[in-house]
Formats: sequence, C-alpha cells, structure tokens
Amino acid sequence: MSAEGTRDTGRSNFVSAPDGLRLHVREYGPRTAPPLPVVCLPGLARTVADFEVLAPALAHGGARQRRVIAIDSRGRGRSDYDRNPDNYNLAVELADIVAVLTALAVGPAVVVGSSRGGLLALQLGVAHPTALAGVVLHDIGPVIEAKGLARIKSYVGKLPQPRSFEEGSEILRHLFAPQFPKLTREQWLGAARRTWQMKDKALQPTYDVRLSRTLAGIDIERPLPPLWNEFDALARVPLMVIRGAYSDILSAGTAASMQARRPDLTLIEVPDQGHVPLLEGEDLIRRVAQFVTACERPPAAGFASDSESWSAAASGSADPARTDALLR
Repeated sequence: MSAEGTRDTGRSNFVSAPDGLRLHVREYGPRTAPPLPVVCLPGLARTVADFEVLAPALAHGGARQRRVIAIDSRGRGRSDYDRNPDNYNLAVELADIVAVLTALAVGPAVVVGSSRGGLLALQLGVAHPTALAGVVLHDIGPVIEAKGLARIKSYVGKLPQPRSFEEGSEILRHLFAPQFPKLTREQWLGAARRTWQMKDKALQPTYDVRLSRTLAGIDIERPLPPLWNEFDALARVPLMVIRGAYSDILSAGTAASMQARRPDLTLIEVPDQGHVPLLEGEDLIRRVAQFVTACERPPAAGFASDSESWSAAASGSADPARTDALLR
C-alpha cells in the first residue's frame, strides 16, 4: 500500500537494450528513496506480473518507502519480441539487465530472481559482484533437476489457446494441479491472466512462443553442469532461498547442500506448492521484506555510475552459455 493508502500498481518505463530493442520495466516506490532498491527478475516464460503482490509490498510495507523495479526480459510481457529468437539466451539477457540498471541509475540492489531470473542473478554475481547487496533465489539453485526440465520443455510455447481466461485457468489447473494441489479458483484464474493476454481479439501467451527454441537443444538424459562456482561467488552477500515443497527443479537435497555450503543462508519452504511457488501470502512477504531490510548497508564505492564498467563486467568471467536454456 502507498502512503496514501491506495495500492501502488506501478509505473511502466521502457529502456533500450544494447541492440536497440525496447525493454519494459515496472517501477514501484519513489525513484529517489534512500533505502536499498530491489530488482525483480522473472522466469523463462514469465513477466513482471509475477511480482504484482510482492513488489508494492516491498516498496511501501516498511517504515520507509523503497524503490522496486521488475524487468520483462526481451520477448516477454511488454518488452519487444526479438526478430532473432537465438537472442533469447542468458548472455544477451544479462547484458539487457545491465543496460536497464545503468539507464535507471540503480545502485547495489537486492535481486529477487525467479527460476531463470535466479540464474541471471548468479551470472550477475560473477560478472559484476558489486551490483548485488543481497540475493533471493526463487526456486532455483546450482543443480537443476532433469524431471523439471522435461516438464517445462513439454509446455513452453505449446499451451492450447483458450477462448476465455476461465478456460485458461482450467488448462493450467489440469497441467499443474499435481504441483499446486491447494490453489483456489481465484488463484488459478490469476495464473491464467498472467499466462495469456487479449491481443488481436484472441487470448495469446504473454511471451514469444519461440522461447521454446531455447529448450529444444536440451538433452534430458544429460544433466546440465552444476553452478556451484557461481553459487560460491555470492559468498559476500546475504542469501535467501525460497523453495516450493513440491518443486521438481530445486530438489530438497540441493537446497540442503546449499545451506550446508552457506550456513547463514535463509531457507523458506512453501508448503503445497511446486515450481515456482507464488510470491504472495502475508508470512512469505513479511519474511522477504525482513531479509531485504537486513541487507541494508552503505553502497559500494563507485558502483555502476560508469556504463563502461557495466559493459566490461558483463563481458567478463561469467559464462551464461553454460546454463542457457532455462527456465519457467
């Protein structure tokens, strides 16, 4: 809620990517708010709508207002679709994030990375560690389970076209009820409204269906290389992991290994939900807000005021190609 007591639905802004493509950013809270900003990165076929509850709560829920931005990756939401779907890869998307943060003068921030967005947070931590003041990995970790990959590959870009949002909610319920057995009718309807949009008098996906090409080359029989080096690169910043109890992407074993490697890690398991758990509910939002507040500290010297430093970092030691292909 805003200071006036009305819900902050955010402000849309558009930033040019390095190749000129328009990227949509949803902004909440005052741009000049002094507390640590938060940057929200959605999953593979997801949009800023996934943060429509969390973002305003973080912006206005504490004693001080906070700047929060959520970024639609290229080909998703209101960002432009790329003429070349081969550009839907982690290396290009990492450069896009860098461009957005530079253009909007976002200093060190807490990054909330949902699935693929979490992979981008890991890559950002290697390429430009001073960009991060804290990280929330939302149902993603250094080991990605083949079973979940196979499931995601089976539906991204392949969903039926519903005639109404109500029909869309039934399509989603049929596909995902095993992972989300207790969602209400209203929650399934909300999921449908985040999955499809009215366009040319018909419901169309909220993403470029050619995103499926990023998954086409995945061999489910060959595990992806683990990302423990990238995970360890976050050693200097506070870390939270949110896992759905039924997740088939982030296993309980991997979450336990992450916590063993980082005893200070804050681990939240959301009951009765899979990949990815909804970022809503009073208790979950309160705990994320507490984590963000705990990350407060003076900004790192010289951070990101120089766009050349961003560009150099983005082309540095991170290797997004190692993990490209992912995720919901």
